Amino acid sequence: MSVVPPSLLCLGLCLSQSTWAQKGNLPPPCITALPGSTVPPRSPVTLLCQGPKQAEWYRISKVGSPEPMGKEEQITPGKTNTLSITEMTTDKTGLYHCSYQRGGRWSQFSDPLQLVMTGAYDKPSLSSVAGTVVAPGENVKLQCFSKINYDVFILTKEDGDHITQNQSSTPQHGGHQTIFLLNPVSTTQAGTYRCYGAFLDYPYVWSQPSDPLQLQVEAPAAWRPSVETQVRLSLAALLLLVMVVLLAEAWCSGAGVPQ
Repeated sequence: MSVVPPSLLCLGLCLSQSTWAQKGNLPPPCITALPGSTVPPRSPVTLLCQGPKQAEWYRISKVGSPEPMGKEEQITPGKTNTLSITEMTTDKTGLYHCSYQRGGRWSQFSDPLQLVMTGAYDKPSLSSVAGTVVAPGENVKLQCFSKINYDVFILTKEDGDHITQNQSSTPQHGGHQTIFLLNPVSTTQAGTYRCYGAFLDYPYVWSQPSDPLQLQVEAPAAWRPSVETQVRLSLAALLLLVMVVLLAEAWCSGAGVPQ
């Protein structure tokens, strides 16, 4: 399945705020991660909660967390709608959401954001069964394989690093693999893909990314003769014309009325 980039989701939520206001409800905010939601170990990341300008307080927390991560980090004044994680570790991974307060009321929580740490294990390999140049409408199979017995493989597309598919692995030739299907493929699915491996016990801790796979979706090019071929075709046409003229003259001469 395809996943809409978080920036577009936030734009959609912002545009729909007037509809929520008409119903008397506070529109939910949108949460994003900067520079991205897939973070290497010990790297910094900032969670940004986007709500209306009139927001008085913001709350950013882990989904299902029984206790706040720290009051000074979780609930902040309206102008401070970020949560900075200075060093990414496994305990910081998971699902995050946020809300805001306005007029003494708290909004609904945002849709959850998946925060992932990458680079924990060796990278898998990614290949295309039908090749990397395909025509629109074809059924494309991307194979992610590793000798490590990962429970799941995750396929991402580099423009935004959003997840396109997440599937369980199956044993195959001394390792585990998954076949990701792009059926039927379209030009919007062209781009750079990578896959990751993970274990069910730690679903938000991923392996190193596979080497990139560049998928090109191009319509079959129409045949265009080279200059040399065009010259040969022109000479052949001219020769054929001369032969037709000679045959016509010979026929006319032979068909003359005898005296």
